Amino acid sequence: MNKKKIKVYFVLPTLFAGGAERVITFISQNISKEIFTVKLIVIGFEKDSKYNTNEITTIYLNKNKVSESIIPLYKVLKKESPDIVLSSISHLNSFMGYMSIFFKNTKFIGRQATINKVARKHKAQKNKILSIILSKIFNYGTIKLDVIICQSMDMKADFLESYNYDEKKIKVINNPLTDTDKVKTIRNKNSIKKLITVGRLSKIKGQLRLLDILSKLDFPFKFTIIGSGSYEDKIYAKIKELNLEDKINHIKYTDKVLEELIKHDMFLQGSYSEGFPNALLESCAVGVPVIAFNAPGGTKEIIENNINGYIVESEEDYISKLKEDKIWDPKIVRDSVYKKFNSEKILKKYEDLFIEIAKR
Repeated sequence: MNKKKIKVYFVLPTLFAGGAERVITFISQNISKEIFTVKLIVIGFEKDSKYNTNEITTIYLNKNKVSESIIPLYKVLKKESPDIVLSSISHLNSFMGYMSIFFKNTKFIGRQATINKVARKHKAQKNKILSIILSKIFNYGTIKLDVIICQSMDMKADFLESYNYDEKKIKVINNPLTDTDKVKTIRNKNSIKKLITVGRLSKIKGQLRLLDILSKLDFPFKFTIIGSGSYEDKIYAKIKELNLEDKINHIKYTDKVLEELIKHDMFLQGSYSEGFPNALLESCAVGVPVIAFNAPGGTKEIIENNINGYIVESEEDYISKLKEDKIWDPKIVRDSVYKKFNSEKILKKYEDLFIEIAKR
């Protein structure tokens, strides 16, 4: 007699290009099909999808906002009766916490995607009173979830500081490497240094302070920025202000990030906070080392000083490391992350968690 499969449904606001979207689409399509029946529910529209989900059934609710999806999402979950529902991104997690009240036989998991205290610091607050009210609403919804997945130890500590939540229900699972076949060649020491950063153009990602640093370099370089976002105009203005136009290449979006990374010698991270930086991890996975600020999040769980890059404390340290002529071995850089974050290892952690929760 065949053993009943565990029904796991994943929920995302959209399939826009982003770290949470990439990780969830990968996990949902690659956990064991012998153990799990999987579906992906997307609040938004198929036309906006940047990720291929052909391996699993994907349900698009075709709504512009999470708040508009209450009834259609409730109907889907009521009809399908999944054993486990996993959502990602804070406001959706809170929403699913409230939804869980109506589904006593379903376990709800929230995958945390940000360091709250830093995100709040770098987010514009137009109405302080409204912000406090909304935070109370979000907090209550979030703590109704059965399990929280944090991407790093820093994120777990931040979550415990932000919410009145049972620490025993928090699981730390890092993000997986999803493509490890490509590795760059060793850099020619006499060539112009090619630098790159990948990420949403926003205050918290720190592209502006990277530009300030680059403006102080006294050697030739090229810097590629991949990403789009609300800070695009500010970044262009800063590039012009610092006379860096002939040294900067901006790519708003590409589905060939690994191919772009391989063309470069060093990945630069300027972030003030990171949940678990996927682009940085992918950079190391193709043999491109990293310079990053010591910031809250998963960066310090990835970077090993002098092995696959540097974590620095100041702009002066950053400039000093950029000026080094160290020749990095791409294979050593790659192996440093593959041993810790290979997809088989991370998928097993998700599968074990789902099996454990389904037994409760």
